[in-house]
Amino acid sequence: MTQDKAPHFWLRAESRANEARTPLTPEGAAALIAQGAQVTVEASPSRIIPNAEYSQAGCTMAPAQSWPDAPKDAVILGLKELPPGDAPLIHRHIMFGHAFKEQPGAQAFLNRFTQGGGALLDLEYLVDDQGRRLVAFGYWAGFAGAAMALHCWLAQQRGQIAPPAQTQPSAGAMIAQLRAQLAGQAAPGALIIGALGRTGRGAAALLSAVQSPITAWDIAETARGGITREILRHEIFLNCILAGPDTPVFLPKDTRLDAPRALRVIADIACDPTSPYSPIPLYRQTTTWQAPALRLCAAPPLDVTAIDNLPSLLPLESSQDFAGALLPHLQALAHGAAPQWQRARATFDQNAAAALGATPPATGQ
Repeated sequence: MTQDKAPHFWLRAESRANEARTPLTPEGAAALIAQGAQVTVEASPSRIIPNAEYSQAGCTMAPAQSWPDAPKDAVILGLKELPPGDAPLIHRHIMFGHAFKEQPGAQAFLNRFTQGGGALLDLEYLVDDQGRRLVAFGYWAGFAGAAMALHCWLAQQRGQIAPPAQTQPSAGAMIAQLRAQLAGQAAPGALIIGALGRTGRGAAALLSAVQSPITAWDIAETARGGITREILRHEIFLNCILAGPDTPVFLPKDTRLDAPRALRVIADIACDPTSPYSPIPLYRQTTTWQAPALRLCAAPPLDVTAIDNLPSLLPLESSQDFAGALLPHLQALAHGAAPQWQRARATFDQNAAAALGATPPATGQ
């Protein structure tokens, strides 16, 4: 971004159902405005923070889904996928694009940017010079994902399948609800793979709060082998490892579900079932808020839960945490000193070129 013109951030309204999070709080918007940026915020009926608070912070308000008509130099800021369409994309978009791991529809999505001259600055690939992610919802994904796994297990104890998911006003309220539902029975044992990462730590925090016995595995433990056998010995398995070319397979497609097993619930918190690198090819679809559990086996029951916006079950806490971590990087982008965004742009250029079968263009901001 050049500094001869005030940078312009445009916070779009999320179009996805059950998505109440935001990557920018009114306090963050005010901080950007104080440093010379223009901030436009689309009105949203679902965002966890009221529209009036953004207006009071000095933001320009705009109608929901008006971002296609934003000035070309505006940076469109969001979280989840754009509404369906095939129109060329002319802006730079900051969001979780889910387009760099050969997901279905990724090529067509990337081609929309190429056609319009825009770019996807994917938040999953906003990394430091060591390749470490700089912002993530991981902790709250793990926390909420562990809660959802327990909801699936509790439903099984009642001879049912998990009912629709519901947001909670706070982490404390989520814990209190589970403790009440577990009253009089021991919490199930759980295996966390990816226990040392943000997501694993969040899952462990929730499970510890309800006194669920935890087996914590990370790279060292998975390298020893015997992964599938160990998973089947636990009542709940929580996958907190993002899919990638080097990710081991935890539960192959041919896993014997009719053999003796303690396993009752798989919580795929990393949730990359459509990726060819999925470590759990035993299933191939996400689950939803309305139907959070997919039954893989009836007797004894085995459910998988794989909701791809778990932190929205705790929308306020997860938004405040994420937006606070992202703000310094938005400020860096506004003032041009932004190697982390240059890396994100390079990742987009490489993947967009691959989608076209072309040579990557020169990287720029």
